[in-house]
Amino acid sequence: MPPFTPSSVFTQWELSPLLFVLLVWAAGLYLYGVWRLHDRGDKWPAGRTLSFVVGGMGSFFFATCSGLGAYDDTLLSVHMVQHMVLSMAVPVFCALGAPVTLALRTLHRRPRAVLLSVLHSRVARVLTFPPLTFALFVISPWALYFTGWYDATLHSNLLHELMHLHLVVVGALFFTPIVGIDPVPGRVGYPFRLLLLVLTLPFHAFLGVTIMSQDTLIGHDWYPALHASMPWLPNAYDDQHLAGGILWASGDLVGISVFGVLFFQWVRSSMAEARREDRRLDRLERAAANTAAGEPTTSEDGAPNR
Repeated sequence: MPPFTPSSVFTQWELSPLLFVLLVWAAGLYLYGVWRLHDRGDKWPAGRTLSFVVGGMGSFFFATCSGLGAYDDTLLSVHMVQHMVLSMAVPVFCALGAPVTLALRTLHRRPRAVLLSVLHSRVARVLTFPPLTFALFVISPWALYFTGWYDATLHSNLLHELMHLHLVVVGALFFTPIVGIDPVPGRVGYPFRLLLLVLTLPFHAFLGVTIMSQDTLIGHDWYPALHASMPWLPNAYDDQHLAGGILWASGDLVGISVFGVLFFQWVRSSMAEARREDRRLDRLERAAANTAAGEPTTSEDGAPNR
C-alpha cells in the first residue's frame, strides 16, 4: 500500500461489498419513494432528498470506500476521522432526510400499518428513550477502544464492517429524536434536546484526551507490526496522539454544527407556533365581532354555532 497523504483519501478506493449493497438499497428505496410521491402529484422537499442521499448515504460511502476505508486499519488517525463521520455526520444527515415520513407517505396500507405498529411498540420507545440513547452514544466509543472489541475488528473483516454499521446505528438512535423530522418516539422538548447535545461535548473531549495521553496502544501490536511491510508509517504512539486530537476537535466541531441546526429548528418551530396562535386569536376576534353584531358564528370546521 502506498504512503498515506491527504490526496490518498480521494485516490485510493476500496469497495466494501456488504456496505455498498446496503447503501445502494437504502438510497434506491428512498429515491423510489420520492418518485412515487411526484408521480401522484405530491411534493417532497429537495433538501430532504439531498440530505439523505448525498449527505447521509454519500458520506457513508465515502467513509467506508474511499481512502478513509482503505487506510482505516493502517492508521488509527484515519480510522478516527472515519469514526466521526459514521457516528455523527451520517446519522444527522439521514435524520434530516426524514426517511420514516417518506415511507409513511408512500407505503401501501398493510406495510404502512406494520411500520406504524413498530413505531408505537414498546421496543421502539425503549430504543429511543433519550437517557438510554445518550448513554449508548457516549459509552460506545469507550467500550470500542478500551476493551478487546476494536482489536477483534482489526483481525476480522466481518466484525470490521459490523463496527461501521454499529457506529451509524448508535448515532441514528441518538440524533434522530433530537434533530430528525420523523414522528418517532423519544422526541422531547427543544431545551432538553439542546441539553443532551451539549452534554456530549465534554465526553468526546475527555475520550480524546484519554487516547492522547495513555501509554497503552489501541490495537496493541497491530500497528507496530505493520511497519515491517510499510516502513513509511509514523510511530504508532504519535499516530494515536493525533487520533485522540482528531476525536476531540471533530467532536466539538460537529457538535456545535448540530447545535446550530437544532437552534434553527427551534426558532422555526416557535415562529410556526406563533402563526398558529395568531390565526386562532383572529378566529376568536371574528367570532366575538359577529356575536356583538348579532350574526351567527361558525366553528373551526365551518359549521354554524347555534
